[in-house]
Amino acid sequence: MAAQDAASGSSGSGPGPLPGRCAFFVQRKRRFCKMVPALGRRFCGEHGQQEKENDRKRIPCPLDQKHTVYEDQLQKHLKKCNSRAKPKPVYFVQDINAGVKDVAEIPTDQVTLSSLSKEELENLIIKLKKASNGLELDLKEQVLSHQALQEALNDPKNGDSAFKHLKQQASILGNMEKLHLLGPGRCFVEFGAGRGKLSHWVDIALQDVENIQFLLIERATTRFKVDGKHKKRDSIFERLQVDIQHLCLNKVPILEKKKLPVVGIGKHLCGAATDLALRCLVESYATCCNEENQEPVPKRTKNKAEGSSNSSNDDDNERNKEVVKPVAGIVIALCCHHKCDWTHYVGREFFRSVGLGPVEFHYFQRMSSWATCGMRGTITKASTNEESEDHANNAEELDQTYSKTETSSDALQRLLTVEERKEIGSLCKLVIDHGRIRYLQHRGYKAALQYYTDSSVSLENVLLTAVPDTTSKIQLPQISR
Repeated sequence: MAAQDAASGSSGSGPGPLPGRCAFFVQRKRRFCKMVPALGRRFCGEHGQQEKENDRKRIPCPLDQKHTVYEDQLQKHLKKCNSRAKPKPVYFVQDINAGVKDVAEIPTDQVTLSSLSKEELENLIIKLKKASNGLELDLKEQVLSHQALQEALNDPKNGDSAFKHLKQQASILGNMEKLHLLGPGRCFVEFGAGRGKLSHWVDIALQDVENIQFLLIERATTRFKVDGKHKKRDSIFERLQVDIQHLCLNKVPILEKKKLPVVGIGKHLCGAATDLALRCLVESYATCCNEENQEPVPKRTKNKAEGSSNSSNDDDNERNKEVVKPVAGIVIALCCHHKCDWTHYVGREFFRSVGLGPVEFHYFQRMSSWATCGMRGTITKASTNEESEDHANNAEELDQTYSKTETSSDALQRLLTVEERKEIGSLCKLVIDHGRIRYLQHRGYKAALQYYTDSSVSLENVLLTAVPDTTSKIQLPQISR
């Protein structure tokens, strides 16, 4: 009715349109459109069909139904529409990090947890506990800090939410420093970068260090980015708007040019994005670099002394070290295990080794949200400005909302207490994460899980770290395309 009133020139019971603005009332926003109409018109181009004297027909854009276009100008509009398919960048390779999808493995009918019988749920819990036998259940606490953030941590202007983010970022940097990953001649690749605050603090910590680069990977358009604060400095910041699933790092121009060792970082990298990032680094990038760097072993002449064999062995050892050099380290704060996907999961070999498969994984990733179901009351809601600091708050709220729906069944609540659900949820997270650790270990990395912050700061407080293990026998995997 309000829209009809606007179209007929009436403003209804509320105030009329702003002077010089469109007279169309947007019902969804409960206000008049603020677009500027053409000279002599009452409505803007988007709502021009409301003009009684206008006989030109407007139709929804076939590329994006959210906006309309004049029918007689459709072909012209399609050439410049912002929703048109844009040329793919050189580093875009379709599904390069997706993993091999075995359709026969993935069940078509996936039943919800609330639909399971008591016996089925008990069998799942038995399988979970059996798979966790021999795993390190008590993770080591590595709650560290870094002097680069001390001023911000002591700033009383920062609210509670900002303070929590700063504590997490400080601990991540502290763990990176402990692993000797903060140094010159590195390219830091932040996956799921958001505003880029983690890279921002890494750059602050390395302000006196030369020859460093930053690649910020984010598939969504992001507001309030902090990249601009670094444009006047020597460090190189480049943002790639691409899904990790399709990112081929060795085709990124700045990496092709300098070929610096890569350090993969991420703060609250949700679910399957962690698996995509690990495969991007360990398989797609490291394997390609190793193939490029492989050189034939020089032939030994007959007149070489016996002592020269030691020198040859040293050369072989150096060559083995070069194999893992492309990726200097990985530091990722894990998040949202309920959003993991069997197709992308890198720990499938581990699951199979303990007698598990895609069906159990499906239920374990759902049950993982139980780890936070008993702690809903401890989360303080941040203000809108503080929530924009990072997507971690949203991820935790989503995790808890998900856990609430997964535990809402009366049968589940009668069968398991809140504390039991928390314990099982944590165990699910641990088993899923251990599959990632096993994946990295098999590919020549010394990988570990640790608590990097207190649960009162973040419920998602586990950090995955990995550095090349020069003592292990490296397995070079085939790239999954």
